[in-house]
Amino acid sequence: MSSKPVLVIMAAGMGSRYGGLKQLDPVGNHGQLIIDYSIFDAHRAGFETVIFVIKPEIEAGFKAAIGDRVSKVMDVKYAYQLKEDLPEGYCVPAGRVKPWGTAHAVLAARELIDGPFAVINADDYYGPEAYQKVFDYLSSHSDGAFYEYVMVGYLLKNTVSENGTVARGVCIETEEHYLSQITERTKIAQGPPLQYTEDDGRTWTELAEDTIISLNIWGFTRSFIDEALGRFPAFLDRTLLENPEKGEYFLPSVVSQLIDEGKARVKVLRSGDRWYGVTYREDKPAVMAALAEKTAAGLYPDRLWET
Repeated sequence: MSSKPVLVIMAAGMGSRYGGLKQLDPVGNHGQLIIDYSIFDAHRAGFETVIFVIKPEIEAGFKAAIGDRVSKVMDVKYAYQLKEDLPEGYCVPAGRVKPWGTAHAVLAARELIDGPFAVINADDYYGPEAYQKVFDYLSSHSDGAFYEYVMVGYLLKNTVSENGTVARGVCIETEEHYLSQITERTKIAQGPPLQYTEDDGRTWTELAEDTIISLNIWGFTRSFIDEALGRFPAFLDRTLLENPEKGEYFLPSVVSQLIDEGKARVKVLRSGDRWYGVTYREDKPAVMAALAEKTAAGLYPDRLWET
């Protein structure tokens, strides 16, 4: 493998359900953000470069809150997700406010990626195990007959919020633990039982507690960028007709297409860690308590970036 895996952090979302810029909201004893813990875990797993995908209007605040601090230990780069970043011949439809989703966020970093890379959400705590597994896999696998990708799967019961619905990629895998199908469920409720709705709560479908789900922690080779870029126009053609203001180019949708076409295979690795995140403002106390407990147990130093 010619180049070391880099870490891409999707941080352009404004946190509409949370009600504010949740990526910059401290959760640690000394003002640490969830991203601090993510990058700390990634750094000790072997990642040396981090690419933040952000909106230009939050750049100054983002650098002050996290980027400048992390740049002391990591090579920090920035990419900007703009709704205007479209293929030639396409324009932003009237009424469109937000960019085009998670696959589009990865494409925002396309000029900065020339080898294997991992992708995570800015506002999710994944636990140390996931980063080590992704880094090791990307460091030891390269494209051959298939694009060789990797995903860390979590148990659904470890990833729900008490304070409202969450969006998760529900996964089906083969006996060899390769991903065979992933379906984005945008409204999963804790229950009991665990269940999701596709019609704003009129009907619900149960999900087993040990359902394997994706929290958007992926490992890709550079091929993913090229494939996502090439498929973007077809997505736009459909979305501009069906849902021009809110349609999103989901990263798992691109993965699903590549699996269905026999171009890629995605190894599903397991993490037994519990997810923590601030999907809603009411989630924050539980996240703070969990990270304080992990710090007290020695998993993290009290001040992450001070030696």
